[in-house]
Amino acid sequence: MELGLYTFGDVGTNPATGEKVDARKRLKHLLEEIRLADEVGLDVFGLGEHHRANYAVSSPATVLAAAASVTSKIRLSSAVTVLSSDDPVRVYQQFATLDNLSDGRAELMVGRGSFIESFPLFYDALFEEKLAMLLEIDAQTLLRWPGSDHTQAVDRQGVYPRPVSGRLPIWIAAGGSRQSMVRAGALGRPLALAIIGGEPRRFSALTNLYRRAAAQAGHADSARVSMNVHGFVAKDARRAADLFYPAQKVVMDQLGRERGWGPQSRAQFDAAMGPEGAQFVGSPAQITDKILSLREDLGFDRVTIQMAAGVIAHSEMLRAIELLGSHVAPELRKAG
Repeated sequence: MELGLYTFGDVGTNPATGEKVDARKRLKHLLEEIRLADEVGLDVFGLGEHHRANYAVSSPATVLAAAASVTSKIRLSSAVTVLSSDDPVRVYQQFATLDNLSDGRAELMVGRGSFIESFPLFYDALFEEKLAMLLEIDAQTLLRWPGSDHTQAVDRQGVYPRPVSGRLPIWIAAGGSRQSMVRAGALGRPLALAIIGGEPRRFSALTNLYRRAAAQAGHADSARVSMNVHGFVAKDARRAADLFYPAQKVVMDQLGRERGWGPQSRAQFDAAMGPEGAQFVGSPAQITDKILSLREDLGFDRVTIQMAAGVIAHSEMLRAIELLGSHVAPELRKAG
């Protein structure tokens, strides 16, 4: 099983210390965090694309290219690239370039996006047509594409550079949509499933649907699932919660104001830390046990944790990465 991290590069004020973190400081810290994740043996680090004042990463490929120069083994992925509002040719070129800079360590995770700053209309046909074009670019060096309502026609035009191995790992990111599960499975693409609320075990119906769709399309052998969650690790559960809750609350309460749900309480947060909750917060042993207990029902091959949800002290983040790599990752690999 693979274990990694992802973040959006949150900026703002640390609610615990009052420290101000701007984009320049956050990006410098972020490169140190990715470098440490590589050193302690984590498998993947993902950066999300957002176009809001409270996030420093609007161009994941740019930051990941910088990370390629300070790492040697860890895979470098977007988490996600908002394909609905971008050009598939440029996206492919950016990540193929990253792949060459990193000696073949680039991955691309594409989705429709959960915010609307980067494009005002996220509708399914737009994403589906751009995804089909992106996959065709990956499949052939000289692109022949008829064009559609949302993509340009291309007549045997080369798209360069090509990835080191000839193909890019392209994951499809999704939330709770059954249609997204079927699409990813039918295309034979690995699925990145976001679980940031509710009871993770209930998502087993979706992962089962994805694997059935993959099998029916002849892609059973290539079906893979990444579980993308919120969480934090410290020496004990109370310490982990005290560090993570104030920062995550700022993020979730802002989303709540925008989307119509109430503020998060500490009691709700603590309850979600339990074995059946969506908060992967606790000691290394607790995080390990929680992941392994869910694996049989959900059938995932990778777990990526958003530990930097909100502004958390950089020193605490480094300690958490160290614990994740030195204690959690080895136990997960030992379990197979």
